Amino acid sequence: MGYTFQFGAVLASLDLLAKGAWLTVQLSLAAMLAGLAFGTLFAVLRSFGGRGAGIAIGAYVECIRNTPFLIQLFLIYFGLPSLGIALDPVEAALIGMSVNCAAYSTEIIRSGIMAVPRGQIEAARALAFSTTDIIRHIVLFPALRVAAPALGSQFVLVMLGSSVVSTVSAEELTAVGHVLETETFRPFEVYIIVTLIYLLIAFALKLLFAWLEQAWFSRRGRA
Repeated sequence: MGYTFQFGAVLASLDLLAKGAWLTVQLSLAAMLAGLAFGTLFAVLRSFGGRGAGIAIGAYVECIRNTPFLIQLFLIYFGLPSLGIALDPVEAALIGMSVNCAAYSTEIIRSGIMAVPRGQIEAARALAFSTTDIIRHIVLFPALRVAAPALGSQFVLVMLGSSVVSTVSAEELTAVGHVLETETFRPFEVYIIVTLIYLLIAFALKLLFAWLEQAWFSRRGRA
């Protein structure tokens, strides 16, 4: 059976796709920043915060990493209203993506912390450095430098995973694509364009992360 591609109706709605792509980028960048901030905090607490903090953060990480993101999102969007906490789709999407990203970032950064030579930490303790000073001056920079490539890959996955939030009516790229599909009856063409947009965003993010890694770590030399 022959098939004739007709991209005209899809290309006529590029402004809608661009709007959806922009929301995807906004949600992704916000979740990446929150995930990096909380992931760094949780990794440090799990490594230096004592047994109680380690157990609590470990439980959180295992719970998030071993359950589907879709279920986590449903708990936030459909479950929290039962407790009197109603969120709009974008708020629920951002919280869900941030919570998920933070769990993965925690383990990535913790692996970077574990890569710091123990001798450097012991030497700092012998020089009467406080735990806070050890974290700031001995641990954090080299740990993040080691973790940076894996974090970059994880952040791209966060962006790609944002397509799931269309299930709670967040009008990001996938949701807009679904609407266009129902209006144009050209699913193949719609999702080819959506795929290309995701590829462009992913490559742009990879270039951004490579530039940031070069600017932040390489110019400061090896810790």
